[in-house]
Amino acid sequence: MKKLNVAIIGATGMVGQRFLLLLENHPLFNVTHLAASASSAGKKYRDAVKRWNFSTPIPQNFADMTVLDATADMKSIAASVDFCFCAVNMKKDEIRVLEEAYAKCECPVISNNSAHRSTPDVPMIIPEINPEHTEVIKYQRARLGTKRGFIAVKSNCSLQSYVPLLHPLKKFGIKSVAVTTYQAISGAGKTFETMPEIIDNVIPFIGGEEEKSETEPLKIWGRVENGKIINADSPAITAQCLRVPVSDGHTAACFVSFERKPTKEEIIGAWESFSGEPQRLALPSAPKKFIHYLSEENRPQPALDRGCENGMAVTVGRLREDAVFDYKFIGLSHNTLRGAAGGAVLLAELLAAKGYLQ
Repeated sequence: MKKLNVAIIGATGMVGQRFLLLLENHPLFNVTHLAASASSAGKKYRDAVKRWNFSTPIPQNFADMTVLDATADMKSIAASVDFCFCAVNMKKDEIRVLEEAYAKCECPVISNNSAHRSTPDVPMIIPEINPEHTEVIKYQRARLGTKRGFIAVKSNCSLQSYVPLLHPLKKFGIKSVAVTTYQAISGAGKTFETMPEIIDNVIPFIGGEEEKSETEPLKIWGRVENGKIINADSPAITAQCLRVPVSDGHTAACFVSFERKPTKEEIIGAWESFSGEPQRLALPSAPKKFIHYLSEENRPQPALDRGCENGMAVTVGRLREDAVFDYKFIGLSHNTLRGAAGGAVLLAELLAAKGYLQ
């Protein structure tokens, strides 16, 4: 099979760097263009990167590529690739305009950004949970006046630590959810060197994060109707989000009440047996098993479990009954793999398999 040519827009940032590590030897995608801000344009990639955030060095086949201007070179980039990943660090309104401009240049955009997550005809997909939302793309193309171009987005990184665990339990009738996420500093694009204020500290505020945590799941569980995604009416979700001194891995303490309270065995069985379209299609980045239940009383832990199945699986443990809600448990996902670049790559693989990235 011929590989699809790909551009990475926002290639110099932390998520852009992770894209390069994931795509260096990808079986379906070939990175041919790197783009960033005007200040990076014209430089070799190795020189444009102010700080390389990973222990693995810059892949050699990208190090000497010339970085293009994401805005000024848009038309030539769009004409030269089959689609692009977008992970730019700009104001939300500017990102919204940029991504739509690429789509109107007939370049499909797989976005890691939040700018279009609330746009009604832009699908926000966790591939194992709502792959059917790809059907809204035809309506978005009609609105944009495009044949190939469209925008698809991945959800907020912290959602991966609890929404995949709630989804298999919906058959029991989830009434209400309370969740507190303990989010790694890489979710802010930081390392311990660039965020010294987090050492020996917890910061109980992440701008906009609680609103996203409460509303984005309802879009994921929504339905396509009249060319738009209509958010689900339930369950009610309340969230708190904290930044903690962890390099990678978002942890969630989740509390759930049900219409019909399942047994502990039924919950574990629902998790263990859950599988989605990426597993059925054997997509290259898909974990063989999406959800792993850990029975040890002190698991999951970021240091031990964030790398489960190359960081693309979700781990869960400490399931027990609760005095206020029916049950409580702890979830964990790797925020820059499943939650960011890896989730976007898996979404692109799904879209390619469904024929949207011809």
